[in-house]
Amino acid sequence: MLGISRWTGPGGSYRTVQRFYHDEMSWQEILWTFFKDLILKMKDEYLLVGDEVVVDKAGKDTYGLSRFFSSIHQRAVPAISFFAISLVHVKERQSYPVQVTQIVKAEKSVEKAKPEKKPKEKRVRGRPKGSRNKTSQAKVLNAELQRIQVMLQALLSLMAGILPIQYLLMDGHFGNYPSAWMTRQANLHLISKLRSNASLYEPFTGKHKGVGRPAKYGNRVDVRKMKERYLKETTFEDGIQTDTYQATLLNKEFLFPLNVVVILKTHLSTKAQGHVLLFSTDLELDYKKMVDFYSLRFQIEFNFRDAKQYWGLDDFMNVEQTAVTNAANLSFFMVNLSHLLLQEFRQSNPEYSLLDLKAHYHGCRYAVEAIKFLPQKPDAILLADVFEQIARLGMVHPVFEPSLTP
Repeated sequence: MLGISRWTGPGGSYRTVQRFYHDEMSWQEILWTFFKDLILKMKDEYLLVGDEVVVDKAGKDTYGLSRFFSSIHQRAVPAISFFAISLVHVKERQSYPVQVTQIVKAEKSVEKAKPEKKPKEKRVRGRPKGSRNKTSQAKVLNAELQRIQVMLQALLSLMAGILPIQYLLMDGHFGNYPSAWMTRQANLHLISKLRSNASLYEPFTGKHKGVGRPAKYGNRVDVRKMKERYLKETTFEDGIQTDTYQATLLNKEFLFPLNVVVILKTHLSTKAQGHVLLFSTDLELDYKKMVDFYSLRFQIEFNFRDAKQYWGLDDFMNVEQTAVTNAANLSFFMVNLSHLLLQEFRQSNPEYSLLDLKAHYHGCRYAVEAIKFLPQKPDAILLADVFEQIARLGMVHPVFEPSLTP
C-alpha cells in the first residue's frame, strides 16, 4: 500500500490507499465489466479456464493461511491459495482473469466422545420393502467442486446473453467423473486430462443373448497398441514419432462415454514410449481442436506469473479478509489492464513487454517530477521529446536509441 501511494498523484495518500484496501468491492462485476467493455470481441471464440494459484506467506495472522501444495516447491508449504477462472481468446491465445476466489480450508472440529454403539439388528435378505431406484448419475460434490460450481454459476449468469461459452478447461486434477458431472450441470463441456493408467474400454458391440443386463463394456484398450482405425495423425520431429488417436471410449468411473485423444510418442532409436490421455465430454469435438484447446489452458499460468512478478500478488502484507481479497483481485485486475495497454504499444513494436510498459510509465513520472523544478516550463514539442526519451531509458525493447534533444 505504501508503494502504491508513492506513485499516485494528488489525492492518493497512504490513508486513501489504506481505505481502498479495506472497502468491500464486487470484484467479480469489476473484472467482468472491464473485460466486456474494453477487451471482449463478440465475433471471436472464447474458452473458460480454471486453476489454482498458491502464494507463499509467512507469519500466522493472514486470513486463510494454511498448508497448500506448491508445484514450485513440490510440497505443502504455509501459504494462501486462490482459485481463478479466466476467459481465453482462442485466436489471440491470451487469457484474461474474470473471477478470483480465495480458498479457505475448514477448521478441524474437536472430536466429541463417541456414543456407545448399539448392536445392529439382523436384516432380512433381499431388497427392503418400499425402497426406490436412485438416480445413478447424481453425484455428491466435495467442498472444492461445490466452490467451483458456485463460481461458475455466478459467472455464467453475468455472461448470459452476452458471450456464449461451450468449454471449460481444467488440469488433470479435475480429470474425474464428479468434475465432469459438475461441468455438464452448468451446460458446459469439460476438456481435461485422464491419469496415464486410466482403464479405458471400447463400447460393447456384440449381440445381447437375451439373459441378464445387456453388456456395456467391450475389450479393454491398450493405449500403447491402439487399433489402426483410431489413428488420426502421425508426425516425426527430432527422432520422435508422435501418433495421435481419437476414439469414443468408456471408463467405469464415468457414467457416460468420453471423447478420448491419445497422444503416443515413440523415440525411434531407443523405442521408449510415453503417452497423454486427453478427454472431453463433447463427443463431436475434433482431435485437433481438443489438443489445441487444452494447450490454451496453460495461458492462465502466465496470468499467475504476471500477477506475482509485476503486480504484487507475492508482495502484499495485508492480513484481514477484505484487504487480502482486494489485494489479490487488484493484482489480477492489473494483469488485464496491462494487456489492454500493451495492445497499443505493440502495434508499433511487437516485442514490447511488461517491463517496457512499467519503464515507460516510470519514466513519465520521473519527467513530471523533474520538470516541476524548472523555473520555466518547456514548450510542448520539447516537453513531448523529453517524456519520450526518458521513458525509453529503462526499456528492454526501445524503438529508438535514447538520446535527449539538446
